[in-house]
Amino acid sequence: MKLLAIVLAGLLFALQYALWFGDKNLFDLHRLTAATEQTRQDGIQLQQRNHKLVAEVIDLKEGGETVETLARSQFGLIKPGEVFYQIVDE
Repeated sequence: MKLLAIVLAGLLFALQYALWFGDKNLFDLHRLTAATEQTRQDGIQLQQRNHKLVAEVIDLKEGGETVETLARSQFGLIKPGEVFYQIVDE
């Protein structure tokens, strides 16, 4: 009976050691879980960005307001009869 208790105690110690300090331990699990969550969040943000870009491409192909907005903001274009005012921060 004493031998059985020693064997069981040794087995328990070996299992606990593997759980805390062995290959693929709890610390690695926590690190991988955090990395997986971060990757998932990054994927969601990229997916949202892709949806916005697809909507912008569709709007550009249809010749909507986006073309006019981009021309005005990036190239400073104005329509005939309009007056352009530029405010400069000092």
